[in-house]
Amino acid sequence: MLLRRDFALVVMLTAMLAACGSPSFRGSVVQEPLSVPDFALTDENGETFRLSDQRGNVVLLFFGYTSCPDVCPTTLANWRKVHETLGQDAARVRFVFVTVDPERDTVERLGLHVNAFNPDFVGLTGTQEELEAVYQVFDVFYEKDTSSASALGYLVNHTATTFVLDAEGVWRLRETYGTPYEDIVHDIRQLLG
Repeated sequence: MLLRRDFALVVMLTAMLAACGSPSFRGSVVQEPLSVPDFALTDENGETFRLSDQRGNVVLLFFGYTSCPDVCPTTLANWRKVHETLGQDAARVRFVFVTVDPERDTVERLGLHVNAFNPDFVGLTGTQEELEAVYQVFDVFYEKDTSSASALGYLVNHTATTFVLDAEGVWRLRETYGTPYEDIVHDIRQLLG
């Protein structure tokens, strides 16, 4: 009986020590973290944005479009709260909005859109081929919906997830649409260490 109790105690202590050494995330953890291949797209200033240039920073990626009536502006408003709450730590985080509607989302339009939420946010576009390569890495879904009665002519159905990369460029987390900003802040701080 003493042997069983000692064994149970050792198992419990081992589990507790293991839990202390690893971060506790609130978002969905990527089971097999992926080192994201480098990519280059055009930012809202017409400059080249390279993922590899962001090393040392946590990167949040969201795929949306500037004419989005709901999910995209809600996500960007949530990011604004994340940015404000992080305070000085926000300097070590990149908030990156990648278009799924390059037909309409010009460099200028992206700039006006992301800057309306926060001037530190980055809006990215590129050729369809350049964008497709990035979409494939994250398995981003998007499709034009011309069946709606939108005055814009069409809407775009798309993935509504924020993808979180650590400071080494490894995709570690998914923050689903509607995740409270406090939870995202918590996860970013865990990654920042």
